[in-house]
Amino acid sequence: MQLYTIDAGYFKLDGGAMYGVVPKTMWSKLNPPNENNLCNWALRCLLIEDGNRLILIDNGVGDKQDAKFFGHYYLTGNTDINKALAVHGFHSSDITDVFLTHLHFDHCGGSIKREGGKLVTNFPNAVYWSNQEHWQWATEPNDREKASFLKENILPIMESGQLKMIEIPKEGLETTGVLGRTKFTDTVDIRFVNGHTDKMMLPEIRYKGHKIVYMADLLPSVSHLPIPWVMGYDMFPLTTIHEKKSFLKEAVEADYILYFEHDALNECCELQQTEKGIRQKNCFKLSEL
Repeated sequence: MQLYTIDAGYFKLDGGAMYGVVPKTMWSKLNPPNENNLCNWALRCLLIEDGNRLILIDNGVGDKQDAKFFGHYYLTGNTDINKALAVHGFHSSDITDVFLTHLHFDHCGGSIKREGGKLVTNFPNAVYWSNQEHWQWATEPNDREKASFLKENILPIMESGQLKMIEIPKEGLETTGVLGRTKFTDTVDIRFVNGHTDKMMLPEIRYKGHKIVYMADLLPSVSHLPIPWVMGYDMFPLTTIHEKKSFLKEAVEADYILYFEHDALNECCELQQTEKGIRQKNCFKLSEL
């Protein structure tokens, strides 16, 4: 088994939106904004090579939107997911599974491309994985979140016949309020969380004696480790706080490695308990494991 960091570029988002109720005087010390209050964020995906399967977790923004759309996000770097895969010697046709943590445009935009005036899947030989509850949430979006769910990123996946749904276990939900895990492969489990968006999926990967958790938008960056530092984008911020507390306690006790999708500087970290709460112990690249 081998893991590859897939760097699908960077984009900019408003710092206030990314840090919610945290005052700018505090977050700007950790992630300095530009003159328009925009901070730089990564679009960091992950490729799992496991036997005859190549599993791509998320795939960035893609390139099919118009200039007005991209003008809001100031994309930089190598934002073409196909070129990002080629860095490691892979082609989009090699991918066997596309695992979508959730269907916000910055996580699934590379799923679909324009070809001959049509929208087609970018990974022609892959199964695309979501879950029924989140799929319905994304295709029947609420007014607050619908700008993040772009139908051109989502509907062509189902129309292609390549979409499959992961079943969500309900055990323990009544007493804990936290959805459980389910098995995806022999080496990858899935944790379900609800604070950022309904039924987001976090892969937990056993690798070289470690458990690596792909954080998606539960913890976008190292700077979001403090419990109250919750994004303004989260649909249910109190749920996020509950999920962060539960996850971080488990993670520090079990020595998990956190893999960050949006942290522009830090790829991975381990955790430690401090006087101020659970914080990063050290940060490093996945390739250093």
